[in-house]
Amino acid sequence: MTTAPLPNGPAAPSTVDRLRRPLRNLRISVTDRCNMRCRYCMPEENYVWLPRKSILSFEEIERLAGIFAGLGVGKIRLTGGEPLLRHALPTLVALLARRPGIDDLALTTNGILLARQAPELAAAGLQRVTVSLDTLRPERMVEFARSARHAEVLEGIEAARGAGFRSVKLNTVVIRGYNDDEILELLEFARERGLEPRFIEYMDVGGATGWSMDQVVPQGEILELVSRRYGTVRPIEQGGWAPAERFALPDGTSFGVIASTTVPFCRTCDRGRLTADGTFLLCLYGERGLDLRELLRTGATEHEIAGRIAAIWRERTDRGAEERAALAQRGVLHPIESLRADPRREMHTRGG
Repeated sequence: MTTAPLPNGPAAPSTVDRLRRPLRNLRISVTDRCNMRCRYCMPEENYVWLPRKSILSFEEIERLAGIFAGLGVGKIRLTGGEPLLRHALPTLVALLARRPGIDDLALTTNGILLARQAPELAAAGLQRVTVSLDTLRPERMVEFARSARHAEVLEGIEAARGAGFRSVKLNTVVIRGYNDDEILELLEFARERGLEPRFIEYMDVGGATGWSMDQVVPQGEILELVSRRYGTVRPIEQGGWAPAERFALPDGTSFGVIASTTVPFCRTCDRGRLTADGTFLLCLYGERGLDLRELLRTGATEHEIAGRIAAIWRERTDRGAEERAALAQRGVLHPIESLRADPRREMHTRGG
């Protein structure tokens, strides 16, 4: 165990990799299933699903969360697929909320099932929610995500606003020719509701089999567009570990931009990922991982599992987005055949 300085505070125990990046943030995918088919994540007609018997139980997730907390993880984000498809998810939230060391518990969701679950999730101890909202136009959602449930997404956002969460944010993946003409509308939608929007550059990961660089709307273009409408946009000073760079409008309204494609933040990435079937990944672009489910189910002690996790993190040199950005010819990361051969490469399996 080593000690790494927090960007804005005292030192905290953490496991540090070769680039001095601490392990402090864990994204846990609770399912690989989803009730949408977004073009940047699940654009194909058919998928190879993880066997249900391989999916981690709530008790296994809680046990692993405790092990990660002992290694310095204080933030956990539940993801999917669509995490609200996992039956009785508030039960898992309650288990994790009671875990010593876990002081930030969040969820990313497409919002379709959020209206009916938001109050119970908040009561169970969920602190923050991020809802994916790529368009304000229902017909575009049908075209892009093959879902006609746009109204339910909006209902979910309203329910989250009233549930008492510490924070509610909106994520928008911006794709040229699809929704880049809605950036200002989406910013205004969030501003009117006291929510913080985050605009995400289209990334060439997992199931983005139709990705091309000309569809990426870079951070600079987003900021220029916003500045033309609202006036000078100023950066908000913050710690160096968050994926989003935050900005403020002249009236103080805040928004974020995640520029993973054009301005990678690999050097300050403190996030590990746990797939729904228990594979620990060091990078969103990572090809190999550590099978923690096998260790759990073959009787490894918590000390042994912690040792394996710490050892692999200390050797970590992953800079997937930086390496992709440096390519002279950058195309699709994985062809369809490659994804079908190994479903753990899919975004909906490793939890974005």
